Amino acid sequence: MLHIFQRQLHRVLLIAASTAMLAACNSAPPSTTATSGDKPSAPTTTSPDKKGKQDIRVQLPFLKQSLDAPLIVAIEKGYFAEEGLNVTYERGFGNADTISKLGTGKYDMAFSDVYNAMEFNDKNPNDKILAVAFYQNKAPFSIVTFKANGIKTPSELVGKKLGAPAGDGPRKLFPLFAKEVKISPDSVTWDTMEPKLRETFLLQGKVDAVSGFYTSVVPSLIKGGKTMDDIQIFFYDEFGLDFYGNGILVKQDFMNKNPEAIKSFLKAYFRGMQEVVKDPSAALDLVVSTDQSKLMDRDAEKLRLKLAIERMYVTPEVEAAGFGGADQKRLEKSIAQTVEGFKLKPATAADLFTDKFLPPKEQRMVPPASDRKPLL
Repeated sequence: MLHIFQRQLHRVLLIAASTAMLAACNSAPPSTTATSGDKPSAPTTTSPDKKGKQDIRVQLPFLKQSLDAPLIVAIEKGYFAEEGLNVTYERGFGNADTISKLGTGKYDMAFSDVYNAMEFNDKNPNDKILAVAFYQNKAPFSIVTFKANGIKTPSELVGKKLGAPAGDGPRKLFPLFAKEVKISPDSVTWDTMEPKLRETFLLQGKVDAVSGFYTSVVPSLIKGGKTMDDIQIFFYDEFGLDFYGNGILVKQDFMNKNPEAIKSFLKAYFRGMQEVVKDPSAALDLVVSTDQSKLMDRDAEKLRLKLAIERMYVTPEVEAAGFGGADQKRLEKSIAQTVEGFKLKPATAADLFTDKFLPPKEQRMVPPASDRKPLL
């Protein structure tokens, strides 16, 4: 009987001890330690100046390049952090792929163009993709050839062989370019290749000219041994196709749920853009220093950034109205041309762009020329 009594006593003592421990836990003060990372998983009693940051996942249009300098500057100098954001990014695989992944919700924001987004919006009218800013005021669409090929004007493309990947935007828009320069779209033949082989084909003489983004094609040709004097560029915007370049895009659902985050992102981003224009050499060095592959060619990236600043970032329109916005008539015309060129459903500027998240004009003006350092 004694051993039964001892077991019962042991059970009673164990229950009593457990009850005491539970009471002690319930009466203890709440923890003030957040979970690892910038975003706490639950409300805490941390001081107001240690608020959690909202994670924003961004996809680039392609490999990280000097064109991404405003984003890198804003991250590395803490501009996003000051706005309560923790911004991370991943490389892209072309504008169309970036649109596709943004559409799946894998990323919160993306750098791509609204013209590729039009096809997505046709299929997803209830959760469209919209631009909340244009960071490239001009699209880098072009036809590039060598002066030695004897093609001095677009009309001399007739009878020539052009090269480009099948999904290349300027190639898809070539019928509109041909219309503007008064040649038949069928007067040229096309050779299709992988994007990485486009400039090689031109350098080897396998094609007479290529279509593409001049910010990609020209630095590759210079790296291949050519000089700027060797190269002939037909800029689409100089021949009736005055398109906007890449914008900062979001899905409508994200936009509806995160208006303040978008405003904060744009404020920090265009602060970074102003820094790039003021001191492009420092911005370029910062981009190169964050290249984990250590394969980035500074000379090629320098030329890329030079072309971007001179032709895409700082234009008369941007000088007057500030970074990020759009002229409605110009945007409407380019959308109508895209509808025709890509054979899409009609769309308006309001279907693809809103400026309601942009910072006030005075916060996104181009730095005065006297404050701008040369790109070295």
